[in-house]
Amino acid sequence: MNKNALSFVEACERMFGNNAVVTRDGIAEVVSESGAPYPYWLVTKSEFRHGRGYYKVPSSGKTIARTETIKQEEPEMEVAYQNVVQLRQPKLIDDNEPSVPAKYPDYVPFGFFKDLRNILKTKMFYPIFITGLSGNGKTLMVEQVCAELDRECVRVNISIETDESDLLGGFALINGNTVYHDGPVITAMKRGTVLLIDEVDRGSNKLLCLQGILEGKPYYNKKTGEMVYPAKGFNVVCTANTKGRGSDEGRYLSQILDDAFLERFPITVEQNYPDAKTEKKILSPLIDDQVFVENLVQWADVVRQSFSQGATDEIISTRRLVHIAQAFKIFGDKMKAITLCVNRFDEETKTAFLDLYSKVDVTVESPANTTFSQTNSTI
Repeated sequence: MNKNALSFVEACERMFGNNAVVTRDGIAEVVSESGAPYPYWLVTKSEFRHGRGYYKVPSSGKTIARTETIKQEEPEMEVAYQNVVQLRQPKLIDDNEPSVPAKYPDYVPFGFFKDLRNILKTKMFYPIFITGLSGNGKTLMVEQVCAELDRECVRVNISIETDESDLLGGFALINGNTVYHDGPVITAMKRGTVLLIDEVDRGSNKLLCLQGILEGKPYYNKKTGEMVYPAKGFNVVCTANTKGRGSDEGRYLSQILDDAFLERFPITVEQNYPDAKTEKKILSPLIDDQVFVENLVQWADVVRQSFSQGATDEIISTRRLVHIAQAFKIFGDKMKAITLCVNRFDEETKTAFLDLYSKVDVTVESPANTTFSQTNSTI
């Protein structure tokens, strides 16, 4: 057991005892409370599975006292406000200011764009699950389809902390008054808009509150007693980096989504990176040097082929190519722009990517060669 695994196991034993059986929520709680690295080894290896959705944590071999949380009694609180009344918040989005996404002038349609446009144009209820690697334009595609169709789009980003009140709405204390506000899902239902649930595979089992809504049925708001009927045009589009089965390679902090939740989506779209021709069209408005554009696209294509063959664990996304183009526009230096945008990778991967680009573009020199020549000049 390595150091990172041991730190998680010890933290788990302090919270739940020795040889505990935990769920993903329990794992997230241990990581959140202790700061230990997320134990991908625990959720991906079959030897630790203890039934569907349960994982048995191995023993650390140490005697660790379990931490008991002592709840201190709080003194009675005085009533802060008198004559508190219950009010309902006005509409989150004013009818006079529709939430139609702005058109991106240089957007280049590709992939599922035309099919998605045909679906949303009908205004029928037809939930769509779009999956694909990060940075390939999933979210932007949905927004630009809505922009082209002049359709409103309510976007909500999901995290492990997202709960029912974040999605459907709840009460809040504002200026001494209890105020109810609709969440983004109810707002989209009432207005007949496209509901874009972004990074849905980051969510927990609390997403199951959307089951009936994903069937196109009315929603009974138990907090207000209101029956909410979906207006014509309401639809749900979810984006994710996985297919809801978790990320075995550990690239994403994605969760395993309930099969009953995933079954509510009639279709699943596998979004790939654009082909070389399309990617050149995307970069051309950002870079005047077309040779540089072609070299960047060729370089990214080689990296992606290496990734698909398992030769590298990292990838150059379309989004990262756009970041490089923007950096080049600022600094006017090819290798500086590329270096700044691949610095997020580990040193070995970064050096390999930079060296690969120097082989694609003969006008630049590999950083490894530059370092070697500088070292020789000082000797």
